[in-house]
Amino acid sequence: MADSVTLLTRGFGSNVEVPEDATSERILDAALELCAESGVRHLTMDDVAERAGVGRMTVYRRFGSRERLEEVLAVREARRCLTELDSTVDPGAPVPDQIAQGMLTTLRLIREHPLLERMSRVEPAAALAALREEGTSVFAMSRAFMATRIREGQRAGTVDAKIDPEQAGEVLARIGFSFLLIPESALPLSDDEGMRELGRTLIAPILTQGAK
Repeated sequence: MADSVTLLTRGFGSNVEVPEDATSERILDAALELCAESGVRHLTMDDVAERAGVGRMTVYRRFGSRERLEEVLAVREARRCLTELDSTVDPGAPVPDQIAQGMLTTLRLIREHPLLERMSRVEPAAALAALREEGTSVFAMSRAFMATRIREGQRAGTVDAKIDPEQAGEVLARIGFSFLLIPESALPLSDDEGMRELGRTLIAPILTQGAK
């Protein structure tokens, strides 16, 4: 499995606490930049310290080891991705609008997040292997996230009550991951309004056909 895929995989389902002081944030930002540039395998504490503008011992005092630094970085970035997706989709909006916004946020994260962009550009095969690996939590976490939103919609009456939330959540998760794994597309990926309309007309009916 490629380094950046492994890193994000480790972040899902972890209970690691992420420090929020300014120096630790600067160290984590530096580590993220270096991982995106050359992969986790080449990450060193010396390089992180130099990029962050702090002493080598400061990095060790904050994180203890390279392995621990990688783990904390993985947790931070995995949580950031889901938090960003959750915060940009208004649960009170009509379901077609939620689907459309979720698609736009997913595409933006793939373009803008350093590790996701690297995975899409350099390591799509490794990303697929990570999702298929037995015991990995990335796909399960994403499916559960979607299923939770679907259940909320069912309680509000905006999502078809007959739909199985886990199955529908998996369909939506698979659609989202396809943009990461197969960046080449005939879809208008760079056209926000075009993708918004596609989400409303082609994907939202999966959830709304039998809704009241």
